[in-house]
Amino acid sequence: MSLWDQRYSQPGYLFGERPNAFLARQASRLRPGMSALAVADGEGRNGVWLAEQGLDVLSIDASPVAQEKARALAQARGVALGLELADLSTWSWPEARFDVVAGIFIQFADPVLRPKLFAGMVRALKPGGLLLLEGYRPEQLAYGTGGPRVAENLYTEDLLRQAFADLEILELAAYDAEIQEGAGHAGMSALIDLVARKPG
Repeated sequence: MSLWDQRYSQPGYLFGERPNAFLARQASRLRPGMSALAVADGEGRNGVWLAEQGLDVLSIDASPVAQEKARALAQARGVALGLELADLSTWSWPEARFDVVAGIFIQFADPVLRPKLFAGMVRALKPGGLLLLEGYRPEQLAYGTGGPRVAENLYTEDLLRQAFADLEILELAAYDAEIQEGAGHAGMSALIDLVARKPG
């Protein structure tokens, strides 16, 4: 059993059942019928919320344990959620398939994997599609309220500007805020949000 399977096999939802607050704030940008990819979506809280907004969602994750919980959450909420087991180090990213790609706290990705992951997310977006990304900044290490314990997996504004230089950046904000997302993310946190559009 992988480390993530072990974490997700505990009772309840590690990061809660409600959507990430940054993602929920993007509701006005979403339209029913859009297609969305929820990257490393774990137990499905964000993918299920996107489906509740009327989007056609594919939720991908490497943990079958997490995906079973995502399936249960979708059923409980009465929405359809596409699920695919995906090792993101080898997954074949589709070309121009999604209107929205959401990556919320996907910071298991180290500096070797991260460029592949980011490039795949851009590749998967249709022209005009939206990238929604939230992560922790290096200052998060001092808070210790969630996220990886390694600084090189965390995001800075410069890193994101460079990584997504080919996209139109609509919003890039670094700030500290209190978050309550299950036991996994709880307390004051050093956050960074990116909303970007793939040129049409």
